[in-house]
Amino acid sequence: MKTDIEIAQSATLRPIAQLATELGINEEQVVPYGRFKAKIPYENIDEAKVAQSKLILVTAITPTKAGIGKTTVGIALAQGLHKLGKNAILALREPSLGPCFGMKGGACGGGYSQVLPMEDINLHFTGDFHAITSANNMIAALLDNYQYQNKGTDKALKQITWRRVLDVNDRSLRYIVSGLNGTNNGIPQETGFDITAASEIMAVFCLATSLEDLRQRIDQIILGYTVQNKPFTIADLGVGGAITVLLKDALDPNLVQTLEGGAAFIHGGPFANIAHGCNSVLATKMAMTYGDYVITEAGFGADLGAEKFLNIKCRKAGLKPSATVLIATSQALKLHGGVPLEAIKQPNLKGLQEGLKNLERHLENLQNFGQSVVVTFNQYHFDTSEEMDFTAEWCRARGADFAPNNGFAEGGEGAKPLAQKLIEVVEKRPSQAIAHTYALEDKIPEKLHKIVTQIYRGRGVDLGKNAQTALKKIESLGLTHLPVCIAKTQYSFSDDPNQIGLATDFTLHIENLIINRGAGFIVAVAGEMMRMPGLPKDPQALHIDIVDGKITGLS
Repeated sequence: MKTDIEIAQSATLRPIAQLATELGINEEQVVPYGRFKAKIPYENIDEAKVAQSKLILVTAITPTKAGIGKTTVGIALAQGLHKLGKNAILALREPSLGPCFGMKGGACGGGYSQVLPMEDINLHFTGDFHAITSANNMIAALLDNYQYQNKGTDKALKQITWRRVLDVNDRSLRYIVSGLNGTNNGIPQETGFDITAASEIMAVFCLATSLEDLRQRIDQIILGYTVQNKPFTIADLGVGGAITVLLKDALDPNLVQTLEGGAAFIHGGPFANIAHGCNSVLATKMAMTYGDYVITEAGFGADLGAEKFLNIKCRKAGLKPSATVLIATSQALKLHGGVPLEAIKQPNLKGLQEGLKNLERHLENLQNFGQSVVVTFNQYHFDTSEEMDFTAEWCRARGADFAPNNGFAEGGEGAKPLAQKLIEVVEKRPSQAIAHTYALEDKIPEKLHKIVTQIYRGRGVDLGKNAQTALKKIESLGLTHLPVCIAKTQYSFSDDPNQIGLATDFTLHIENLIINRGAGFIVAVAGEMMRMPGLPKDPQALHIDIVDGKITGLS
């Protein structure tokens, strides 16, 4: 079989204007970025049509080194629905350059279930990430200038909490000292960088519902604290308009296509292990304006992306999935079942049975949210019918439907069984109203406790010294009503990445609470979670090249 990039480069793409016309978008409303990608003005969103569309969430069991293929399955499902005559559109996140050149690779799917043009989407795309990076760092520069111009006065801030960002994995920038080499170069201070996906600007961007809403959210962002211990915001700095201008064009969702010519809106890209892990509200609602079925995904396992999708994004945007697809692979189940990495491609029903305990917890959690769940196997050529049949029967015994998915190898044709099963579930027993894990009126510690005990199934939470100090500030500012967004490892229900499978009898250690007032949630940093990833020993960048004018090595 060809590599992902070979498959992508051999495809014949449709002109984006033609695709937009077929969706019902007027030519003058299409802002092309070349021939195969375009921005569509968010003003096209029609809330009446949004209310009629069927939103499908794609999530997964706890990720492993073997991968799960969530984006691949989501794309395959949309293609499979098309094969069955349904008007299905994708709403996905944009890839980050950090993972693309680091360990995880790109985020355009794989095999014969990809979004195109793959190279563009995985690299600079339409410049949205660069706009967000520039906006974030413009704020930092303006804030440092404010401090410099007001040094020695009571206008100078006592504490700065705003950090710079880059869309790269660079551990050396996590903690730095800036402003060195004399007073002409600023004021020396300890600071650092996060990855762009972790920026509050990214979260604000993805949750905004209009340009006006974006501006209001930006103005509310807290940058630091005055000598009187009062919050100092972007509105206080007086640059909200300038930052909004930097983001104006980026705010419109991006239209691209699947390998089989279906529509996909790809926009925004917060990570689910350090942010809320969902594409923009605007892209989701744009897809729902033009699609009868809209397939979206939330990052990493259901304990991270799906929890935040349901407790934060849906709550804020007034959305409700009609069904949820929960992905497993035989390899991941066997790893969670204690099978050594080198043996996970071999038949091992006992190991798979043990790993189903991880799937069971995610399934129960989603059902507790009120979701109708379809479990799917992201198939590999070495999967056995015995393992799939056992998993199908196991799912039925727990009130969930099951269907295989072979979209990687066969595209939409291989996803037809999953698509058919999904249609049956949506038409006969769609999801109920979302039963949120916590009430917004709950105190912050209570919200954290409910997520840890009900979703992760741990004993509770332990707030470290920094978190306790931050909690007092949150309470004094009257922000306890905000939802919480837990930043933790994606590899475990606990904050220890080594506790795979079914972590039990643990306490989640919250090291800090970060106020994202513009985004409208509190980030709870658990364990040793870093908001700036590092590169692996063998980064993907070592394999990326351009040969005879063609990019190679992207995945």
